[in-house]
Formats: sequence, structure tokens, C-alpha cells
Amino acid sequence: METNERNGSSPAGQGASEGAKVRVENLDFWYGANHVLKDVSLDIRANEVTAFIGPSGCGKSTLLRCLNRMNELIPDTRLEGRVLIDGRDIYRNADPVMVRRRIGMVFQKPNPFPKTIFENVIWGARVNGYKGDEADLVETCLRKAALWEEVKDRLHAQAYGLSGGQQQRLCIARTLAVAPDVVLMDEPASALDPIATAKLEETILQLKERYTIIIVTHNMQQAGRISDRTAFFYMGELIEADATEQLFTRPSRKRTEDYITGRFG
Repeated sequence: METNERNGSSPAGQGASEGAKVRVENLDFWYGANHVLKDVSLDIRANEVTAFIGPSGCGKSTLLRCLNRMNELIPDTRLEGRVLIDGRDIYRNADPVMVRRRIGMVFQKPNPFPKTIFENVIWGARVNGYKGDEADLVETCLRKAALWEEVKDRLHAQAYGLSGGQQQRLCIARTLAVAPDVVLMDEPASALDPIATAKLEETILQLKERYTIIIVTHNMQQAGRISDRTAFFYMGELIEADATEQLFTRPSRKRTEDYITGRFG
């Protein structure tokens, strides 16, 4: 993967603010010749939930993966612009493994390891050299993921025995065990039933007290329920980003209004 830092770039436009936890500056991204993201600039505030919305193929998930360098695992991709975490460029003089440790990822489909519940949570911490009390860390992370009370008596049972919603919260606990600052979620509730979705959303709202959360969702009602700020993407461009209530009730761009009101999408 090639990167090229532009000189003199600035976080122009969409919701820029001083002291952003995550700052995207003039970001362009290509899969081969396909220009997927086009001059995206966006600030993400600490201890908030930011939702990315927009129709399929608009670049939401691609941008999410740019935030922890997962896209560079794909051949024939190219990135221009900058991504900064606490003011430091994650693509320049930064170890990608450490970037992915600091910026955790929860995927669309729950993907527990074929191990016990306990081993699922502690695995990443062990790989990263954790030397503390493993039982204490597992309990702490399961509590943060709102799963402890449901599994505390079967920690050494296979994770595949959990329901889909429980598996997704287990994956959140596994992500938290490596002590990230930012947690990315790519449509984490798309495969869940309404009850499991409600539990997951409650967990996300609790997590933002300690973490910065960025979630991709096709469900605008979900974005309205759990996010502090929402960014609307269309055809690889960031059209508008604002406080969620403002964007959903008084959008400044007609294209945003048309999408929210169902005129296209």
C-alpha cells in the first residue's frame, strides 16, 4: 500500500474542532483504479459515539478500516492524506500492529475464536505481553461489555455456545482486553435480533464513558438512538457531519435531507 502525505493540509469543513481524538485530513483512498474516498476531512471527538451513515458502497466501511490501517492488508490500494490519533499520524513512523492495538475493531458478524469464553477474552492480551491477573482482566472486560452476569458461571465453556448477541459482546470484551483508546464497529448489530440489538446499543452507550466509539450503520434509527454525532457519506464523499439531532432534524445539505427522508438510498 502506498501513502502520500500532502503538505499544508488542514481539517477543512465537516465538524472540525481543536483537540479531536481522531482527525482525518484530506483523505483519498483507491482500490486499484477505483477512487473510493474523495478528499474526506473529519474530526472525531473523544468519549462520544460517532455514526457513519449512507447508502451501500459510499465508503463508510472503507474509511473505518483506514482508521486502523486494516486496508493496507489489501493488495493494490493507495491512500493520500492523513489520519491522526491524538495529533500523531498513524501512517507515518508508526507500527501498524500497535495502531491496531490502540484502535480496536468489532466486525459485522460475530467472530469468536474456537476457544472458551475465558480464552477468547484473554488471547489478545497474552499476545501483547500482558503479565497481570488474567482472571481479573477477563472479569473487567466482560463487565464492560455487559456480559459478565450472563457467563460468569461458564467461563470455560466454548464461546460458540453463546447466542449471536452474546458472541458480539464477547468480541467487544476481547477488543477491550488489549486496552484500546478507540473502538471501531462495522455494523455490529446487523446480524442480531431486536432484543440483542437493544442490549448491544446499551453496551455501546456505557462504553463511551471510557472509549471513543465510531460505528458504521445502515440503520438510521440506531444512529439516532446511540450517536452523539453523525457523518453522512455519498459516493465516496463526506456530505455533512454534525450533532446527530441537528443532522437528522435540520440538515444543512439537501442531499442529506433527501437520504434521511427516504427519497433515495
